Amino acid sequence: MHAVERSTEFGLTEAERRAWAEDGFFLRPAAFAAAEIEALAAAAEAAARTAAAGCARGRSYVLDGKRFVDCDHVTVQFEHAPGSEDVKVIEPVHGFDARLEALLDDPRLTRPVRELLGTDDLSLWTDKLNLKRPGVGSGFGWHQDSPYWIHDHQDVDALPNVMVTFDAADAGNGALGLIRGSHRSGCLPGTADGTQLGGFYTDPASFDLQDRVVAAAPAGSLIFFSPHLVHGSEPNHSDRPRRAMVITYQPGHAPTLKSREIRPVP
Repeated sequence: MHAVERSTEFGLTEAERRAWAEDGFFLRPAAFAAAEIEALAAAAEAAARTAAAGCARGRSYVLDGKRFVDCDHVTVQFEHAPGSEDVKVIEPVHGFDARLEALLDDPRLTRPVRELLGTDDLSLWTDKLNLKRPGVGSGFGWHQDSPYWIHDHQDVDALPNVMVTFDAADAGNGALGLIRGSHRSGCLPGTADGTQLGGFYTDPASFDLQDRVVAAAPAGSLIFFSPHLVHGSEPNHSDRPRRAMVITYQPGHAPTLKSREIRPVP
C-alpha cells in the first residue's frame, strides 16, 4: 500500500511553533471565506434544532442547577436560566450535519495539528458546538480540558483543540479567554467548593488572571490551543450570537471520547 501524500499547505510557521510552546495557543484569523462560514453557521443551527428535538427521548439530569440531556452518546447542555430551552453545548455534534462532519477533515485544521503532534496518523477525540445566544448566552468558568479527559485517555498531553469561530467574537459577545502560558504546569488542581462540578474548574490560586488574553477574532478564524491551557469565557451581553465549534484530535487510530468508535481523519 502506498503512503498517502498530504499537502504541506497550511503548515506551521516558526512564530506559531513558538507561540504553541510558550503561550499554549495561536490564532489564525479569517481562515475561512464568508460563504463557507455562512454554510457552517446554518449547519450549526440545524444541528441545534435536531438535538433539541431529540432530547425528548434522552436522559435528563441537573448538576449544580445546569440541565443536561444524554441521548445515546450525545450530551446536550441547556442554558443555565431555569426552564431555558436554549441549547448551549452539543457534544459530539459532527453527526448532525454533513457540513460539520466534513469540517473535521479540513486541511486548514488537520495540517497544523499533524505538525503539532509530529504524526500523519490522526483521529478524532471529540468535538462540540458552543452556542451563545444574544443576551442570554452564559459564560464558562476557568478550566482546563485535560482534567475532564485524564481518566479516559492515556496521553492527555496529545489532544490539541481547534476552535472554528462561526461569528465574529470579542469581549462583548463572550469571546474565548485564554490564560497565556498556563499549559506549562500540566493538570492543575480543581476547586474544592463542594459543588458537583467544582473539581473540573481550575483552582484560581493556580493561575494569574493578569495573563488573560481575549481571543477577539473575525468569523472563520481558527484558535489552536493546548488541552492544558486554562480557558473560559464571559456571558454574551450583546445583540450578536457567538457560535463556534471546537474539535479535538488525537494521534493514531483510537476510539473517540463518547461513542468509543474510531473516527479516522484522512
